[in-house]
Parts: sequence; structure tokens; C-alpha cells
Amino acid sequence: MKYSTTRRIVFPRHVLLSGAAALAFGLSAAASAQDSDIEIDADEMPLEEEQQDGAVRDNVIVVTAAKREQTLQETPISVSVTSGETIEQAQIRDIADLQTVAPSLRVSTLQSSANTNFIIRGFGNGANNAGIEPSVGVFIDNVYRSRSAAQIGDLANVQRIEVLRGPQSTLFGKNASAGVISVITREPQFEFGGNVEASYGNYDQIVLKGDITGPLTDSIAFSLDANLNKRDGYVEVVNLDETINERDRYAVRGQLLFDNGGNLTLRAIGDYSKIDELCCYAGNLVAGPTVPLIFAVGGAIEPENLFSDRTFLNVLPENEIENYGGSLQADLELGALTLTSITAYRELRAFQQQDVDFSSADIVNEFRDQSIDTFTQEVRVTSDFDGPINFLLGGYYFKEDISQDSGLTNGEDGRLFFDLLAGAGTPGTLGGVEQLFGFEPGSIFEQGPSTFEFFTLDNESWSVFGTIDFAPTDRLTLTAGFNYTDDKKDFTLQQQSLDPLANVSLVDAFIAQALGTTDPAQIGAFAAANPAQFQQIALLATTPGANPLLALRPLQFLPPFLNVPNSVEPGRTRDDNFSYTLRAAYDVTDNINAYFSYATGFKASSVNLSRDSRPLPGDFTPYPLSTGAPSGSVILPLILGPGSPITDAGLLLPNLTTGTRFAGPEEAEVYEIGVKAQFDRFGFNLALFDQTLDGFQSNIFTGTGFALANAGSQSSKGFELDATVNPTDPLVLTFAMTYLDAVYDSFENSAVGDLTGLRPGGVPEFAISTAAVYTHEFASSGNELVARVDYSHESNTQTIEGLPDRVDFTLPDPYANARAAAVPFRREVNLVNASLFLVMENGFELGVWARNLLDDRYITQIFPGVAQTGTVSGYPSQPRTYGVTARFGF
Repeated sequence: MKYSTTRRIVFPRHVLLSGAAALAFGLSAAASAQDSDIEIDADEMPLEEEQQDGAVRDNVIVVTAAKREQTLQETPISVSVTSGETIEQAQIRDIADLQTVAPSLRVSTLQSSANTNFIIRGFGNGANNAGIEPSVGVFIDNVYRSRSAAQIGDLANVQRIEVLRGPQSTLFGKNASAGVISVITREPQFEFGGNVEASYGNYDQIVLKGDITGPLTDSIAFSLDANLNKRDGYVEVVNLDETINERDRYAVRGQLLFDNGGNLTLRAIGDYSKIDELCCYAGNLVAGPTVPLIFAVGGAIEPENLFSDRTFLNVLPENEIENYGGSLQADLELGALTLTSITAYRELRAFQQQDVDFSSADIVNEFRDQSIDTFTQEVRVTSDFDGPINFLLGGYYFKEDISQDSGLTNGEDGRLFFDLLAGAGTPGTLGGVEQLFGFEPGSIFEQGPSTFEFFTLDNESWSVFGTIDFAPTDRLTLTAGFNYTDDKKDFTLQQQSLDPLANVSLVDAFIAQALGTTDPAQIGAFAAANPAQFQQIALLATTPGANPLLALRPLQFLPPFLNVPNSVEPGRTRDDNFSYTLRAAYDVTDNINAYFSYATGFKASSVNLSRDSRPLPGDFTPYPLSTGAPSGSVILPLILGPGSPITDAGLLLPNLTTGTRFAGPEEAEVYEIGVKAQFDRFGFNLALFDQTLDGFQSNIFTGTGFALANAGSQSSKGFELDATVNPTDPLVLTFAMTYLDAVYDSFENSAVGDLTGLRPGGVPEFAISTAAVYTHEFASSGNELVARVDYSHESNTQTIEGLPDRVDFTLPDPYANARAAAVPFRREVNLVNASLFLVMENGFELGVWARNLLDDRYITQIFPGVAQTGTVSGYPSQPRTYGVTARFGF
């Protein structure tokens, strides 16, 4: 089997435009099939007519989903392709916008610009916790971007975006247990040219783009591109007379290409991007019992009016992200073998500061300062034999260092707010507590720092991977692939909890008060001499109602933190895995291809770098309250607390509870059968799959931090259909649909109880994307009018499985309320986008566009209010945006 290679191929502009929508879903349009016999000379075509959407031969798309160039039709992987032309027409600015044309992909932006979550086929995680690698790997020009903050910049000079669905661990390693998003940009050209673009939209949006490319010598070409995106916020901060959810970002990038027509090509890329935005708006969905207290301390919120785009804050949500790095790709042809080396180094700096009580009262603010340095090296050799056997063999090395400073600060209204909370609306309770425990007056929830945290994570991994293709006939290809990965992580977690009340065991305080002593020796002697009487005191101490101090437990939401590593917890994970792929692909006819594949996938352990990181149950056992609720730890472990490694090692801290330091690996498997067909004016791709992820790493916000836990098993069965119809030369219609039957097959230990048998939150049953592109040619002038309308839909689905702050251990089913509280919050998506562009022969284009034309608004995600039990906050979708764009290519 001989794999063809590509050079810089060009294609007439009207073919690109008529096929744009089809390319968006990974299918080539047959709009100009009558031109397929024309011989194309790539070296003599003008640059402005150069193929923008990847290599095209005889009207077919070439992709690199299998790390070698193949046509989309012959690639036996479920992959969708969005072309550069579609990105321009549909005004897709970044990967978050991509979901409107790729129905298997879902993207959500949460707490800040840096926290964006990518989900494919219902699987995905990683946002808002730097210790979690995403299950969906993002690669830009073959370089892995390990965290979402490094993935969300505006897309510049894009040739195409490939979305690979299902586990891709065989070729992409531990970073792709759910799928891959691969962004391919245009390489430098040996003919001088470029583009300039300017857009103006509502909310005073200004977008400027420009790129230039050409030869420096006969063998070295360059390109430079830059973009700027500025927009006013659409959410009014009423009390500060400011707006948030703005855009303020820019990027620059330079490339050099060495290609003298010989065996060696080199491509060097350097880039820098900066985001400095006020984001993100979280509105109120349920005004819980604490909301009147916010007003009582002089604050305000916009209650239960999420889509008003009005809010009250005491601090604007700052987001500063710097992302920069460079890569060098070398390709050396050695006869029928090609040796490829990709070396990359990147740095990411992200800072955010936010008012986390989301009110104008100055109660609690948070800051987070992250630093991520990443080095990657990939080497692979690919064969291109005429015979029946071809192979790919490679190795990959990954080294990453993460550090994070973060903390919470009590504002000037914080003490009064929590005093009213403790006293059911009447102040003075905290003063009495301070007097009871001998604290300094005013020390509980004192204005100033409340917690300091410092986290580090060092990750080093290497892998060996490969595939072998055997073609016993011209139509049948059998493929086997493997990936062995070795991954190690070393982490440290340090925290200071400065609030004196959080450092008190309320159970021990009751016992000490009853016995009139805090000396453990004296209490132990009393317990030994009077076991029955002491058991009665202990029962009262652990019973709500009998021990009035337990009413203060809701105020102890930031207890001390057991630092890692320690003598029991080494602060490391060690994983290795062998993943593999087996596949059979058959060319039924020249127009129809079918395949069957079985593949496994892997993602290494993730670390809980949040203030809710707590010892695993195997390392620590807190004693239970009589109601069955886990209590804080005690200063009397030999009396009330059961033995455990942490207790026995003398590491016990007040109010220490169990949780997760890390979650174990994810292991995926998928059965998939697919058919790809392309005819003269009609084509379709169909994939049926049964995909399971064992040990899915669930990351749920609890109100103060994150509960990281492994689901026993999560599965998703369904199909993906992409189709294109070209009924007449000017018109191209596309339709794409994903159906997902998703369920937790086993998840007993979630933060909201047993979810076994339930559907994962936020995963719609149906997702649909459809588009129509009509190209009107003005006689023989070469000028065209291109109209595009697209529609994306997600069926109604519950946004989240439950709200952890509603867990109530006084009930027979402590988690029932937590799950029931989330049921009303559902999401249904119906987005219409449109554009109309005049494309002139001289390279000038002028158009108008709108995204979310019908101003459809929906909840993207919900979460419990920070330290406000009963309050529910949420993130809304963006409103309608529209504008005008002028573009000139030369």
C-alpha cells in the first residue's frame, strides 16, 4: 500500500467556497466534480487562490488524524474537519466557538477565562484544577497544550481543525482518553502574499488580523501573523459602573520553513499571546437563606435573574494569562522512510482574582497564581512502501512543572456576615464563641488573609507507540497499534488556615468543658476509671442538639490542611499502561469505505490541587458522629478516634476529614464501526460506537474546593452522522448529528452519593449541527456573493448531577436532597449563526455576520454558592453578537 504525500496544492476559490460547509463536518463537497480531471500545477497558481483547507486532490480532503497524510474517506477514524474557510465565514474565533459546527464536541467556560472544559462523546474534565490533565487532548501544530489556559487564545491563520472522537491513546498517549482536538495552521509559503482583516461588532468589538508570508531565500520561507480582539463586556456591574465578560487579547507568531526540495524540511514556530480580561459572570439562580444577610451587611445581588446580565461585585474578576513558547519540527526523508522530530517548550502564566461571594458585600475574595512549564519531544519514523506492509514507530517524552499560589481573603464585611449567619440574623454569637474559647476579640473571620496555599506538581512521562498496516488485498487493510506509557507525578501541598474557629474540634471542646480539663492525660485517666460515664459524655459530644457547639460546624468550612508529603503520604503517583488498537478497513467500492475498530485508552492519575485535598480513607479514619456524618478529627484519638496510619503517626489535625489527594488512572475502551461514502453530489460518514471509561476522574466543586474522585465506570453508546448534499452547484447543505446514550455504570462514591444508573450531567442525548452555504457568481466577473446559515441544537439535559452543599447526614439518605436540588436546572441549546460575504476577484471581501442570531440564552453550568448553603449560582451563555468584516488577500 503506497501512501501519497502532499506539496503546496492550490484550488480555485469558487471550489473552496462552495465546499466550505461540507469541510466543516469532514466531508468534501462535490460542487466542482466536473473540474476533477483538470491538472493542477501547485507552483504556478497565485497565492490568493492557494488551497486554504488542507491538501486537496481531485476534490478530496487530506487529514493527519493517524499521524500520516491520508484522505478523509480512507482514514478509518471518526474525525470531523473544520476548514479555515468555514472558520472565517462562521466567525469562529476560538476553540470554544468550534462546538457549533462539531456536534460531538462540547466546550464550556467556567470561573475564569483560563477554565475551559472540552468534552467529546460525553467524556471530559480538567477545568479549574491545575492538577488534572484534560481527557480531551489539544494539539496545535503537533504540540500538546496541557492545560486549557494554553488552548483558548484566538485562532490565527488556521488551515483546518480536526476533532478526533473516541480514545486516541495509541498515537497521542496519555492525554487523549476521550479524544483529540488537533489545530493545524498554515505553513510559510515561497510566494509572497498575505491577508489583512478588520471587524467591528456590537459591544464595540474590534478584531484585527494580519499575516504575511514569502521567501527569504530560495530554500527559506517565513510567515508572521498577529491578531487583536477587544470588546466591551456585556454584563453590567451595577455598583461599580463597570462591565465584565469582555474580550481583551492579542497574539503574535512567527514561522520559518526550510525546504530546498531535498530530503530535509524544517519548520520553526515561536508565539506569544496575552489575555487580560474581566471574566467571568456568575449570576444567581436560587437566593438561599443567606441572601438576606448579604443585604443586611450593606451588600446586594441580582436575585434569581441569571439572564439580566446585571451583577453586583466588590472586586472585578481579573484574568491575566501569558502563553508563549516555540517548537521545531524536522522531517527527513530516507527513501521510503520519513523520520520526524518535534521538539517544543512552552510556558504559561495565569493569574486571577475574584469576588467569590458574587455580591457587592466585601465578604470573601480569592486569588490564584499559576505557573506551568512544559517540554515535549516526539520522534517517529513512518514508512511509505509499495508493498502490503507499512508501519509507524515513535517515542514521546513529556516533562512539566506546575506551581500555584492561592488563597482566600476575608473582606471588611466578612465577620459581620458570618456573625449574623451564626446567630440566625442576630449579631454577637462570634464574640461569645471567642470568649468561650479564649480567642482574641474579633479574631474569628477577621479581615485579612484566611488561607494561604502553595501547590507544586512535577510530571514526567515517556511512551513508545506504533502502528503496523497490512494490506492483503487492494481493498482490505488490517491495522494493529500499541502505546506503552510510563508516568510519574510528584506533588506537594501546603496550606495555612488562619481562622481560629476552624482549628477547634467542637467534639473535644465539649468533652473538655464537661470534664473541666484539656489535658489528654487527665481525660484518658477519667475515661479508664469511668468508662460508662465517659461513653455517655462522648455520645452527647457527638450528637447534634446535645452538643450546642456542633451548630458552629457550618462556619468551619476552611479547616487546617495536612501538608503533603508527610510520613504517611509520599505525595507521588506512579502509573504505566499498555494501550492498543485493532482495526480492519475495507474499500467496499471506490466510493464507499467501511471499518471496524477496537481501541483502548489511558489517562494517568490526576492530583487534587485544591483546598479540598484530603487524605484517602485508607490513610485516615475520622470517628463518626452518632448521626453517621463524618466529624472533624480529635485531640483524643486514643479515646474516640479509631486507629489509622495518620493517627498513629501523630499527624492528626483538628477537623481533618477524608477525601482525595488524587484520582487513579482512567482506562477507556471503544468498539466502533463506521462507513464513509462520497458520491458525485452526496456524501456521508456514519460511526456507531460503544465507549466505556473505567475510573473516570470526576471533579466537582463543593463550595470551597474540589472533590476529585474516580467513577467506577461511565459509558456512552451512540452514533455520529455527517452528511453533505450538493443539489446544485451554488448550494451545499450539511447535516451532522450525534446521539449519546450515556450512563454511570458504577459511581458509588461521588460527592453527591451513589450515581450508579444515572445519566451524567451536562451530556445531551442529541446534538445537531446543520448548515447551508449558497454561492452566487456574478457572470464571468469572478465576483461572488456567499451566504451561510448554520444551526446547532443540544437536547434538553440536566446540567449537573447534584449540589454537594445540600448533603444532609441527619436524613436516612444524606445525598437525596443534593441530587434533587440539581434536577430543575436544565439546558437546551438552539443557536443560529449567519453570514453574508461579497468575495471579489481582486482579493477583497466584505461581509456581515451574526452569532446566536436569535439571542437564545441558556445555563452552561451551575454550582453551589461559596459558603452560602442553599444558594445556587450559574454561568449563562453569551448573548447575540454581530458585526461587519472586511478582508483583503494579496
